[in-house]
Amino acid sequence: MDTHTADAPTDGRSMAGGSCRLCGAPLRHTFVDLGMSPLCESYLPAGRLDEMEPFFPLRVQVCDRCFLVQLRDYVGPEHIFREYAYFSSYSTTWVEHARSYCAMIRDRLGLGSDSLVVELASNDGYLLQHFLPMQVPVLGVEPAVNVAAAAIAKGIPTRAEFFGLALAQELVAEGRSADLIVGNNVLAQVPDLNDFVAGMRCLLKPEGLITLEFPHLARLVAENQFDTIYHEHFSYFSLIAVEQMAARHGLKLIDVEELPTHGGSLRVYLAHVTAAHAIAPAIAALREREIRLGFRDIGTYTTFAARVHETKRALLSLLIAAKREGRRICGYGAPGKGNTLLNYCGIGTDFLDFTVDRNPYKHGLFTPGMHIPILPVKAIDAARPDYLLILPWNLRDEIVRQMRHVADWGCKFIVPIPEATIIDPKELLP
Repeated sequence: MDTHTADAPTDGRSMAGGSCRLCGAPLRHTFVDLGMSPLCESYLPAGRLDEMEPFFPLRVQVCDRCFLVQLRDYVGPEHIFREYAYFSSYSTTWVEHARSYCAMIRDRLGLGSDSLVVELASNDGYLLQHFLPMQVPVLGVEPAVNVAAAAIAKGIPTRAEFFGLALAQELVAEGRSADLIVGNNVLAQVPDLNDFVAGMRCLLKPEGLITLEFPHLARLVAENQFDTIYHEHFSYFSLIAVEQMAARHGLKLIDVEELPTHGGSLRVYLAHVTAAHAIAPAIAALREREIRLGFRDIGTYTTFAARVHETKRALLSLLIAAKREGRRICGYGAPGKGNTLLNYCGIGTDFLDFTVDRNPYKHGLFTPGMHIPILPVKAIDAARPDYLLILPWNLRDEIVRQMRHVADWGCKFIVPIPEATIIDPKELLP
């Protein structure tokens, strides 16, 4: 059932004042409301723990015209991304994913020394570094100045700017049109989608290709991945929404792949509508599957919140039971998604003594909102907790492998998503 013409919010609350960032239609339906939360990458030094901390609504809406799931612009990107605590290179799994992609796309497109690859939100050069030994020219665009500096130190040309039509026009005027534009986990972080996509279309050569990777909304819904919602992510995409976005700007989807990364992602391939690229059967197959799952029915979206509430209750029940038994719990990881989870569920130092992270940039800081101290990974061996709560659950397998020695003192892992689960590393030992 396609309910484009619904006249009132399904949850009874006023939705006045918001419009879809893609098609401009009024926003009248709530996808999920996670309450008030701080910016998820705004880690705090000890000296600022007594200062007032800004919290913003995490109320996600869905457009009943184009079905884009979205968060309103409660805070501008310049306040989020100019100084950023996330460095992609600290995940070995993600770096290997990037390396594999670079080898594949070089062969698929025949990239060489006369080509240009431009990555948007290129972070610390985790991906573009793999093109350097291939002798393929690259350019990164990364608005976070501190992260861009890390890429430049690796010898990767990087523009520390926000990408949009104006920057694309500037690059084209410099003779820097792209054979390949890469955007991994950036589309969700763009408040002005139309300006961003118009910029990609401008920068792309007539027969060039764009690849975008983003968490798949279908997986978010199916697996209760509510912690992937935070202020840095303005939009959440189905293939249905991305097709409409592309069509608005003279682009077409020519292929799609389903990936295991970030809890389940899509990699879409886009080209100019006039380009000679053929359209792969995978596009129609996934579109039809999304339709069968109800992604053109507004009711599919408005029933999600109840499942999130139950996921919260189940996790808290597990943690409360462990604490009542006198168990010690620590966290593993300090990702943005973890801060959504901690703040929405109210998990502070009454549950977690501390969390650890491989990124030294975060050591000595405290998580936003809940103020859980972040320590080096070696702190786990000193504390010898009974449980480790894995906050970057999308890297669960990697973390369990790296930390399986905690079985020596009987420690177990808690994975919060899609539902609270305990993993005993002793059962995984050969």
